[in-house]
Amino acid sequence: MQTSILQTLLDTPAGQEADKILRSCVHCGFCTATCPTYQLLGDELDGPRGRIYLIKQALEGQPVSRRTQYHLDRCLTCRSCETTCPSGVRYGRLVDIGRELMSTQVPRPWGERLMRQGLRRILPYHRRFGPLLRLGQLARPLLPLPLRVKVPPRQAATDWPKGRHKRTMIVLEGCAQPAATPNTNAATARVLDRLGISLLRPPAQGCCGAVSYHLSASEEGLTFMRRNIDAWWPAIEAGAEAILSTASGCGLMVKEYGQALQQDPHYAKKAARVSELACDLSEILAAEDLSALAADGRGIRVAFHAPCTLQHGMQLNGVVEKILQRLGFTLMPVADGHLCCGSAGTYSILQPSLSQQLLENKLSALQSGKPDLIATANIGCQLHLDGKAITPVRHWIELVDDARVKSTTG
Repeated sequence: MQTSILQTLLDTPAGQEADKILRSCVHCGFCTATCPTYQLLGDELDGPRGRIYLIKQALEGQPVSRRTQYHLDRCLTCRSCETTCPSGVRYGRLVDIGRELMSTQVPRPWGERLMRQGLRRILPYHRRFGPLLRLGQLARPLLPLPLRVKVPPRQAATDWPKGRHKRTMIVLEGCAQPAATPNTNAATARVLDRLGISLLRPPAQGCCGAVSYHLSASEEGLTFMRRNIDAWWPAIEAGAEAILSTASGCGLMVKEYGQALQQDPHYAKKAARVSELACDLSEILAAEDLSALAADGRGIRVAFHAPCTLQHGMQLNGVVEKILQRLGFTLMPVADGHLCCGSAGTYSILQPSLSQQLLENKLSALQSGKPDLIATANIGCQLHLDGKAITPVRHWIELVDDARVKSTTG
């Protein structure tokens, strides 16, 4: 694709990056066929190719409007188009650049500004999010159904094993997950303990930065990233093997720290090292001898929902499924497994109508084979699916942990 981006933008790192991404696009349109919003709406401007043209026009100085912003807002950033693209177009990064440019050129209505500010001021801070979630859980029986399904029932925290192994890894605890599903990381710690690995939880770590970074507040997101690097660095220097995440959305962001901070003279090298160490939990278990887990999932039928950040962002499609099959679980077929469930970070809050349509389609596919459980690998997907699912929805590592308990007590 030929470009004529404004020189003032070409003089910036983001402008140069956008120009390179745009020039890699060959207009083929393969991306359109796998775009969830295009499939729902049938509008070229609600597909990757149309949005690329809108971003290109903005970068070239052509007039932009609320309509331009509207179509970019409706993108899930699921990156299914990246999996499909034969040219390797980094669409996810391009749409982040386009949205941030829109935020400087097109004022949002006060209601949208307030909502986005609220999300950025609450979600990334577990000391703010946790107490608010508890209040919501207390009031849950009194809430109207549309709100009630968005508030997960309270989950009891379970015990972590004591650190006792030479092999150590850092776990990103996340911001929403410790309050909403505290058993996920605890189950991870127990499973890895059986494999001779201890998890470290540096107390100064926090949000991965994705909430801010994807809501057109990239500098704020970079601040979260630097904070985490500082928190993790002593453990990295002490020999921690990996920085793992049990939430694929957070894990993908950490894998991209090196790219996000490549222009920072103080953090570029450290960020690159963090990205090298970053991995999804499934990558760890896939490389280990699982016989020590003494886990037996036979007789349990599981429908696995692969989060977009796992299969399209990290390109780890099928990894969790193979782990579960190695442990005896029966994996049920899921139609259109490449499509988004509609959670997509803050999308379910900012675009509720489209999100609910995608949720209904995804649950229909997941529940069609009447599985015993639905498993997933991301906190956002888990809560989104569980709000309306008839079948219980859990993080896949909890199934592994439970199977071990069953096999040793039964």
